[in-house]
Amino acid sequence: MKILVIWRLLTVGGVNAGWRNRAIYFKKHGITAEFLYCKDLGGMHMMKDIAPVYLTTDEQVIHEILTKNDYDAIIVVDTSKAYDWLAKADYKGPVIIEARTPEIMKLKRNLEGCHQIQPQKFIVPSQHQKRVLSILVNESAPIEVIYNGLDTSFFRPLENEEVHVQKEPIAPSNKKVVAYIGRLDVRKNWRLLLKIAELVKKEREDIEFWVIGGAKSVERQQFEDERKKQNLTDIIRWFPVVPYHEMPHVYAKIRQSGGCTVATTRAESFGNTFIESMACGVPVVAPNVSSIPEIVTDKKTGYLFREEHIRGAAEQIYRIVDHQERYEKLSKSARERVEQMFSISHCANRYIEVLQEVTRKGTEDES
Repeated sequence: MKILVIWRLLTVGGVNAGWRNRAIYFKKHGITAEFLYCKDLGGMHMMKDIAPVYLTTDEQVIHEILTKNDYDAIIVVDTSKAYDWLAKADYKGPVIIEARTPEIMKLKRNLEGCHQIQPQKFIVPSQHQKRVLSILVNESAPIEVIYNGLDTSFFRPLENEEVHVQKEPIAPSNKKVVAYIGRLDVRKNWRLLLKIAELVKKEREDIEFWVIGGAKSVERQQFEDERKKQNLTDIIRWFPVVPYHEMPHVYAKIRQSGGCTVATTRAESFGNTFIESMACGVPVVAPNVSSIPEIVTDKKTGYLFREEHIRGAAEQIYRIVDHQERYEKLSKSARERVEQMFSISHCANRYIEVLQEVTRKGTEDES
């Protein structure tokens, strides 16, 4: 089987991390995945050695890709232009729509024109996202929840001697590391992170915040300006580019310090960094919103706080870093939850079943 995944943005975020993991797993099971992106936002290093990648907005080139590669199925991820491309190419094969945008108005825009291609199935990464999508599509629309999967042999608690201790970010010797991982934009809500760090700075001297990523984020300059303006450069260290293959080592350094990861996001349809962190034995502190309670089990794999609650977030961080015995339980439970719920074999096998269903149905329809 050969499939094409269309998404407009080649980022280092969760969508591409999830598809990277799937593509590797699919290949072992006889499914070749190819990818069509419109814009590279720093994610090429994640995908280029995994699968063929097309990076173009040229409609003639896209037309040739769609008509000459004989795809068994095409998956469209939050890209409304793709429906026009498929219609113009007169593509007759099965189409699956992945609806991942958690903001309902943006999701509505991303679905505009999808009636042109009559998708066989909608796939979403959480029950929460299914509820969001259900508002926008016909009540009979076939919506399937398939969580993002993770290679738990790659994302795992590393032994001390395995960790790349001399590579950035280099862990401080006497502080707990609390890491924010991801984009710097309105939805990810980095401004709340600065407020949390400001409060922690007044109360503690044993915590250091890391910001991992954001090199090509829309608000990277605003973040840097505010970090300096608020005199937080001593407590918040920023590492704009960390290669994907180094992330298990980053999580290992956080775990060695007795720290955690923290999210301040306003909405998530899933959140790959949560399962990466948990797979590496690092507890998560995150707001109790959207899909997050499906992923992070409060008081077992981390702690949830009320949305926008600065004091609540700080207290949950303290609850983790101040109790070593509790930390070990959280760490163990976090790893176990990922192995049980979010392993790539568990999640990708269901995706393969869906692909087999839609391609088989397409063959039956033709006959």
